[in-house]
Amino acid sequence: MSACVPTRTSDSPHTERVHPPHSPPRAPHRRFRVAGADVSASIAVFLIALPLSLGIALATGAPLQAGLVAAAVGGLVAGRLGGSPLQVSGPAAGLTVVTADLIHRYGWRTTCAITVLAGLVQLGLGCLRVARSALAVSPAIVHGMLAGIGVTIAVAQMHIVLGGSPQSAVLDNLRSLPAQLADLHPAAVAVSALTLILLLLWPRLPGRTGRLLRKVPAALVAVTGATATAVFAGLTQPRVELPSWSSHALAGLPEGPVLGLVAAVLTVTLVCSVQSLLGAVAVDKLIAARPGLTAQVNRSDLDRELLGQGATNVVSGALGGLPVAGVAVRSAANVQAGAVSRNSTMLHGVLVVVAALLMVPVLELIPLASLAALVMAVGIQMVSLHHIRTVTRHREVPVYAITTLGVVFLGVLEGVTLGIAVAVAVSMHRLARTRITHDEKEGVHHVHVRGQLTFLAVPRLSRALHHVPHGSCVVVELDGSFMDHAAYETLQDWQRTHTAQGGSVELTGRRAATETDTGIGSGSGSGSGSGSGSEGVVPASSTVQPVNGTADSPLAGCRCRPWTPWRNHQCDAPPPEAPHGGPAAEHRAEPPNDPSDAEPDGRTSAVLPQVAESAVASGPARSAAASAPEPTEPSERVRQTDATGPGERTESIGAASAAAATGSGPSGRQLVRGISAFQRNTAPLVRGELARLAREGQQPSQLFLTCADSRLVTSMITSSGPGDLFVVRNVGNLVPPPGEESGDDSVAAAIEYAVDVLKVRSITVCGHSGCGAMQALFDAEPGGVQTPLKRWLRHGLSSLERMADPGRPWARLAGRAAADAVEQLCLTNVVEQLDHLRAYASVSRALRAGELELHGMFFHVGEAQAYLLSEAGEGRGEVFDHVGVADLSA
Repeated sequence: MSACVPTRTSDSPHTERVHPPHSPPRAPHRRFRVAGADVSASIAVFLIALPLSLGIALATGAPLQAGLVAAAVGGLVAGRLGGSPLQVSGPAAGLTVVTADLIHRYGWRTTCAITVLAGLVQLGLGCLRVARSALAVSPAIVHGMLAGIGVTIAVAQMHIVLGGSPQSAVLDNLRSLPAQLADLHPAAVAVSALTLILLLLWPRLPGRTGRLLRKVPAALVAVTGATATAVFAGLTQPRVELPSWSSHALAGLPEGPVLGLVAAVLTVTLVCSVQSLLGAVAVDKLIAARPGLTAQVNRSDLDRELLGQGATNVVSGALGGLPVAGVAVRSAANVQAGAVSRNSTMLHGVLVVVAALLMVPVLELIPLASLAALVMAVGIQMVSLHHIRTVTRHREVPVYAITTLGVVFLGVLEGVTLGIAVAVAVSMHRLARTRITHDEKEGVHHVHVRGQLTFLAVPRLSRALHHVPHGSCVVVELDGSFMDHAAYETLQDWQRTHTAQGGSVELTGRRAATETDTGIGSGSGSGSGSGSGSEGVVPASSTVQPVNGTADSPLAGCRCRPWTPWRNHQCDAPPPEAPHGGPAAEHRAEPPNDPSDAEPDGRTSAVLPQVAESAVASGPARSAAASAPEPTEPSERVRQTDATGPGERTESIGAASAAAATGSGPSGRQLVRGISAFQRNTAPLVRGELARLAREGQQPSQLFLTCADSRLVTSMITSSGPGDLFVVRNVGNLVPPPGEESGDDSVAAAIEYAVDVLKVRSITVCGHSGCGAMQALFDAEPGGVQTPLKRWLRHGLSSLERMADPGRPWARLAGRAAADAVEQLCLTNVVEQLDHLRAYASVSRALRAGELELHGMFFHVGEAQAYLLSEAGEGRGEVFDHVGVADLSA
């Protein structure tokens, strides 16, 4: 019997209730239960929503009660019907400019009617299940729209902060700002300044007391502090006025030109829908960052969310409320406060209703200047530096800038339309922009194609190929991720003709990886170079001749098979004749790691993080490298592997190998090819991020202490990028106990630097299967000559003793036992080294302060499977839990 099912004994003092015979059993009584976490989260969200709702209503020029109506309806209706359980809806700052313009043009009652109509349109779109289409809008357009709205809000509210009244247009507000600065109202400026100071300093309160005080929202503290100061100081200035609910204006029949009303409805629909859907996606990311919450809360249903937002706007507009959308600040606060269901959102709406009915005398004490300062701060925050850096990195600054300026000077709908037009133009420009160059080096003609190869570039490609002399050696380098059918046929026909006339053609580039690549776009199954499913220029069964025209090149005839996210090619060359007729040693070379091959659609985001720790694999060899003679000494015909992927080896370069160091030997050529491929393919993609890190310095979040084994690529198995990991590697991932005689100061210094200087938040000790250091430790004989390896491995003797102790349960993998004693030692060693870590003063101090976490990790190389250490309970030992795909996608 399951332990979750209580057993019932025969001598139970309670009598069992039975229903009368021949009658249906009674339906179970369902109780409405609200989790305590939802109650506390609803209070936190309510404390943020109350002042913001009043401030946004003030900024739009609507009745202040309309903000409270929208907040209450957003909590109750959207919270119950929406598809994102933890997203909080209400009056949003992103709608301020739109609503203010509508009120100025059509009046308040018509604006409410427009809100109702926009909600009906949202309901229709939700029924058509087109919510996902809204996510197709470029993030640069969305960020630009929000930035433009933020600038408009900040400029308008600046007048109220200074004690004046704002104009309806941004240009008018800018023109009248000098006069307003000359006519300051000291009371309004003082209240506004106090509000801004509290907003800025409250989240930065230091120490344990500050951590407790920061649980109270800064917006509430700022408005409350400014209100209390104004009341006790007796400052005379405009305050909140909430008329009787009996005189509250409801929606009326829309009045105005039809085209104008239609444009207004579409504008409200667009802004509300896009902001709500993007907010739902952001909330999903916040939920995914809390693993314990992911299992309780489902991912957002975007179509249902659109239906819920439509119903909310219908109700809010009908009741005389502002337009409603999902709000990022309140949603983030809801998740961070520990909400576990949609009950927190609905309770926050109930609290807003209670406040609107019972707290009117208190709300009427709030100075309008304080609310204006609060909303102005929100508007300034909408111009996010993070968003600007993001669009700069993705070369979408024109889209962002045009959208922002359009929203500021023309309006939201006009600005978004301009942004979409510019985004389409930029995309077309990138697709059509192709640079084709032709030059000659040492008798070899090089045709270099940079960019996407489409039919628009076919005339220039044909012109460049026409200038290549008949019978010459040609290298065509394709540096792009897309080729359409017209360009493919042009290149194929020319290649066939040129080869028939006695010439040789070599196709290289980001898709054709090496001198011997067998075709264009054949580098990856799903992410082929043509991008349109076209075949390679050369059949897969044929062999492209090398540049020098000889068939005995060391790489001739290799068949490279990529794997993502890195292209780790295994090239098996035909073995040349050995001095005594036997086969020579196997030769393996690794062509380049191409970031563009990470995704079928050409995106590089999945590969860029893994450039953090390793150099990129070697790229296409130049003509000199391809024509270099094969080494004749048996010692030089070695098994070669690039220093980029699992299984990397470092070729030793000694005095006898000076030629290799200069690039003339096999190892030197491999090194030069790898660096060349990095500079050509990867450096342009990571240069911006590395430049930022060079300016700002490293700020890693983790110290990752792992083995020096060549198969362990930390950036790959952790999906980390430049600046993310502070990595310490040694033989056996050992952490010498602090203070030990003849201890290792290198590891201790790294730990101290990471914890005390870099302020890392976590330290991970990572072991792995097949560890040679643990094998050597397990097989070591006591005594004997103390080599450097033996002296180092003495730091792992305590792991051997821990494993041999019968009083301690063994560390184990979830679901199975260790494969052998060495694997058991690898697991035990991770646990033991974590104990050594805790003994360090800096680590112990950070752990006590709650500023640091320790993690144990085990990576099974053969299975490519990661396991994380978790406590299994008293008497059961330490368990390394399986980390699966479901964990990552959540």
